[in-house]
Amino acid sequence: MTPSHDQTPDLFAAPREEKSLEAPLADRLRPNEFSDFVGQEDIAAPDRPLRRAIEADQLSSVIFWGPPGSGKTTLAHLIARHTKAQFVPFSAVTGGVPELRAIIKTAEQRQAIKAQRTILFVDEIHRFNKAQQDAFLPHVERGTIILVGATTENPSFEVISPLLSRSLVIVLKPLSDEALGHILDRALADPVSGLGKWHVRLSPDARQRLIGYGNGDARALLTALDFVVRQQPVGPDGSRVIDGAGLEAALMKKSIRYDKSGEEHYNVISAYIKSLRDSDPDGALYWLARMLEGGEDPKFIARRLVIFASEDVGNADPMGLVVAAAVAQAVQFVGLPEAQINLAQGTTYLATRQKDNASYIGLLEAMEDAKAHGNLGVPLHLRNAVTSMMKGLGYGKGYRYVHDDPQAKGQEHLPESLKGRRYYRPKNP
Repeated sequence: MTPSHDQTPDLFAAPREEKSLEAPLADRLRPNEFSDFVGQEDIAAPDRPLRRAIEADQLSSVIFWGPPGSGKTTLAHLIARHTKAQFVPFSAVTGGVPELRAIIKTAEQRQAIKAQRTILFVDEIHRFNKAQQDAFLPHVERGTIILVGATTENPSFEVISPLLSRSLVIVLKPLSDEALGHILDRALADPVSGLGKWHVRLSPDARQRLIGYGNGDARALLTALDFVVRQQPVGPDGSRVIDGAGLEAALMKKSIRYDKSGEEHYNVISAYIKSLRDSDPDGALYWLARMLEGGEDPKFIARRLVIFASEDVGNADPMGLVVAAAVAQAVQFVGLPEAQINLAQGTTYLATRQKDNASYIGLLEAMEDAKAHGNLGVPLHLRNAVTSMMKGLGYGKGYRYVHDDPQAKGQEHLPESLKGRRYYRPKNP
């Protein structure tokens, strides 16, 4: 089915065969049919609701959320090829509200005159602020446009609630190594849009390293492949042979996907803390390495270790807090790269300690009582009688000094209405 488009040139306007060979490899290889779309079978297999809705031209507003290179724009491309609606691509990076209003006005005219729907594809929709998102909300609600948004950021943080409630959020995962391998092999075999005419031979080691470099991102994989192939000299037989060493020399260093201010930041630190809590030093070291490789602030990691030492290790090993505080001080004093050794020591120490969160849980329960019961008076025997009047009112009366009376520790220290309450319940008293 041939889609209808506005006249503005865009990536949806030309079929694959007409794409310039100077275009990026990832763009040239973008699938035109679902049969070539791999790695997101959970949402794009023939029996999945999204696939059926697209092929039946019954799509409603949808937001694709996933990491770079996972197929968001490709899904939009497939929608363009399988719908009778006018498909209008729009970038939240370069476009603004005036352009959006013009698109909506044309969509209203198209609907009134031709009874044709308009699908508006907004790439990087998270870059729209609240006012910009509000601009097309009523038109989504009225059905003037069907919104297809793409974002790498969590929509629950970046997309306004009214728009979310009117859209289906589809979550795309990073591509598996198997899917990346399929895309890599297709790129090497395709003589028209791929690199088939270059007669490339990858060693098994180079192939695996390229897949690892892709790190779930098809665009990163194909960009790296194209660069490496073009740098490789042609052999006597006309082929280009690439081994692991040649690949490493060309790429210099693997790129780690890690956004210090986005969701991945919170995902990785969460995995790190949970590994520590579950006494898994191997998992904790891996997530520590991910953060360090991704450029995370080592002081942030050290602060989390100090918190963890009291929150989760607690009095099961009071030295945990001492070690964590020493690591934090060492990070300040030494700095990277050497401070990563201090962080590794603190990580493995805290991961292998016994865990007891009784202090933290006790504090939370005490705070709940403090809020629920208000300003309960301090029992008279616990008050200091600093004046004769206070003494006459009974301040300090009956208080027993524990150093003179060992049994004094059994006297009540809570307000009358909370008498007998236990907050601190250590696992190994």
